[in-house]
Amino acid sequence: MGIRVRKAEPGEIEAVGAVTVAAYAAAEVIPEGSGYEEKLRDAQARSDGAELLVAVNGEGAVLGTVTVVHPGTIFAEISQPGELEFRMLAVDPAQRGRGIGEVLLRAVLERGRDLGVRRVVMCSAKNMTAAHRLYERHGFTRLPSRDFSPVPGVWLQGFVRELS
Repeated sequence: MGIRVRKAEPGEIEAVGAVTVAAYAAAEVIPEGSGYEEKLRDAQARSDGAELLVAVNGEGAVLGTVTVVHPGTIFAEISQPGELEFRMLAVDPAQRGRGIGEVLLRAVLERGRDLGVRRVVMCSAKNMTAAHRLYERHGFTRLPSRDFSPVPGVWLQGFVRELS
């Protein structure tokens, strides 16, 4: 497949933001007037406050991205001590169906194992059913106790994957 996952490089930050916005826009999960598009586009903030990973092809083009978050940090939403969280997993809409999301998800799970955490958590919009199928194929189960609404009209569902 020729796809590898690594830490985002400074020259890729703009492309990471663009891919993230494109993926979320295609999934129709950017609430009108919420300011979320700007947060998705701000890959520099994610690079500064979390671990920003990219999936790239042999030519170095950014095909997808994911933000790996530690509990208690600026981008943490639902993680607690002993857990690793991921957010904003996004694949360029033109690259869907190539297994890029799966490669990124496996990289997150491997990062969790490397760090020795007991589980990986994340949340996802209720209507992102294709993403939910990916997570379920990789052993994630619902974690309703971590469901929440970040803004009116948006409901996020918690998911967890045990690593032990």
